Amino acid sequence: MIETDDLILDKAVFEDWRGIYQNVWSRPESARYMLWKVTESESEARIRIRKTIEFQKNHDTYLVYEKKSGEPVGFAGVEKLSDRVYQEAGICLGPDYVGRGFGKQILSGLIAYCRKAFGAEEFHYSTREENEASVKLACSLGFERVSSEVKVDGRDGHSYHLLKYRLKLKK
Repeated sequence: MIETDDLILDKAVFEDWRGIYQNVWSRPESARYMLWKVTESESEARIRIRKTIEFQKNHDTYLVYEKKSGEPVGFAGVEKLSDRVYQEAGICLGPDYVGRGFGKQILSGLIAYCRKAFGAEEFHYSTREENEASVKLACSLGFERVSSEVKVDGRDGHSYHLLKYRLKLKK
């Protein structure tokens, strides 16, 4: 579990299916810059939460819960790139929770977690160039841009620039 001022990142439980479906998975705005498709129905959401729970057993990925309401409002995770080098494995918030500083809390929480749990010395972050809020987030935390790569969105075939950032962590 990772805790910030307003959020808790924790493993999903089946009962979260409705909240994450309503707040995130059913919302096209949430999927816009991600690699997943919108979940179309409650029955699909129940299947998806089971898959999420199973995936989380072997991965450092979490649902994001708002402390105040207890609602699942997003998801996030990290993965190891190499010895002492980690990266975010996707950060997503429901549109009703964007613009409240939650992205910064999540990313800062993931970085702190990797430093404490794994002795991380470097953290990587990537975002689509068109995702202006995410670009600003990287800059606000002191990340340096290290590359840009042209990618193709498999959902609709449009190309985009994936910006890659790096943050050297102080010992």
